[in-house]
Amino acid sequence: MGTRLDIAERALAVGVGMTSDDIAEIFTDDAVVWSPILYSTSLDELAETFADRDLAFANHVVAIRSIEQVGNRVYIEWQLEADHVDAYVLTDDDVIEATGNHVVVGVASVLEFRDGKVASARSYFDSMAFLEQILG
Repeated sequence: MGTRLDIAERALAVGVGMTSDDIAEIFTDDAVVWSPILYSTSLDELAETFADRDLAFANHVVAIRSIEQVGNRVYIEWQLEADHVDAYVLTDDDVIEATGNHVVVGVASVLEFRDGKVASARSYFDSMAFLEQILG
């Protein structure tokens, strides 16, 4: 098992679809993950959400601007770049078909750890700017 900083970086990579790591090695079974466009309260929900996202975006680039550990938390400021290459499922009724647009979004994340895994993750970014870039 890696350090909290290593696991945090793996969580980002698997969360944006850059890797297909086993999320059970990274997140607790009851992990609560939140962002403006995601809410999950279990490993199964998280796996389903990540699978949908893996199809929608390609050519991911994650640039970590800063990463700090304080106690059982890791704070990360990072930027994501990706191409929208397939349908992006917002809800069962709302789907954005592939646009081919390149998106860039700045994110701040807080990950809380328990027993060497991420038990809670919150990511903050401008979801409207993200969707505007997808829609072009």
